[in-house]
Amino acid sequence: MYFYYFPKGIIKKKPVNCYEIPSAFNIDEDEYSKLIMDLYHVLKTLRQMWIVQKRKRWTNLTISIENFQFKIEYDYIDLQNSQFDSYERHVIWRYLYLKPDFNLLEKKEKQIIAKYQQYLETTQLPKKDLYQEGMYAQPVRNIVDFEKTLSVEEAIAQSEKEEPKKKKKSPFLKKKRVIEDIIELEDEEEISNQILNWKKK
Repeated sequence: MYFYYFPKGIIKKKPVNCYEIPSAFNIDEDEYSKLIMDLYHVLKTLRQMWIVQKRKRWTNLTISIENFQFKIEYDYIDLQNSQFDSYERHVIWRYLYLKPDFNLLEKKEKQIIAKYQQYLETTQLPKKDLYQEGMYAQPVRNIVDFEKTLSVEEAIAQSEKEEPKKKKKSPFLKKKRVIEDIIELEDEEEISNQILNWKKK
């Protein structure tokens, strides 16, 4: 399991490996290791749930968060029979997802990438499954109402629609009252308060 993040800044900075975080930010290593293990156990539980539901077993996954999008890529490569060892897979993963400049890679890393590219020419990789969702589950509606130029006919029609609304006076507009005063009103047939989601009949 490996985790990287890109520090914020105008200029794109090098990705930081999660194991550098405690020393970089003066965080207790034991507490941090516990958080990493918690994440690892969550991923194991997720895989177990997959197996229980008799879905195709993924062998590895990549989780990314970018531009307010949460993305999980499920991969089905046979890791046990892979011609790449763990270190080589890590180099390949970094090359594919962190997109470093190929010319800045070490000689050994360049050789691994070249070997991987040759492997792709002769091998068909299993299709990955992708799950993607916005970071905010509830869609945020644009509340800005942009001005629209109306024709004379549209303007007249709109003002005629608005006139009856102006004539009807609401107890909320008579004068400012506190919520307790509004609740005590009994002469109105119905009073509703959208903020409190309260109605009185």
